[in-house]
Amino acid sequence: MPDRPHQIIGHGVDLVPVARIAKILDEHRERFLERTFTPGEQADCAGHRRESEKLASRFAAKEAVLKALGTGLTQGIFLTDVSVVSLPSGKPTIQLTGQAAHIAAGLGITRWEISLTDTDGYSMASVIAIAELPRAQQ
Repeated sequence: MPDRPHQIIGHGVDLVPVARIAKILDEHRERFLERTFTPGEQADCAGHRRESEKLASRFAAKEAVLKALGTGLTQGIFLTDVSVVSLPSGKPTIQLTGQAAHIAAGLGITRWEISLTDTDGYSMASVIAIAELPRAQQ
């Protein structure tokens, strides 16, 4: 964590059954991918031997972000407004666009901490929304 003072604005956790995502992929693949994941997320997961698990963990992260924002899928937010992006090190990060970015900015959120995990049966995400505080508020 940076040495700048900060405040936790929200925390979200979500657990997704991998079989649920696999079933949706089998039945509605293109529509589900287009409505739920950004092109970058789709490219990161495409052809991966554990595609369902990777997509399930990203889906869980999106839900966890919406919980941390306190909005759910309301106020004009779309699932594609929340994107899980992997840094070159492999560490996942969150990028927001659209209304999700607007709401996060209004809440003062400047940084996200995210942890993803999955097994053969479940994928889970924990997300913390953080606001950096001016030094005077230490």
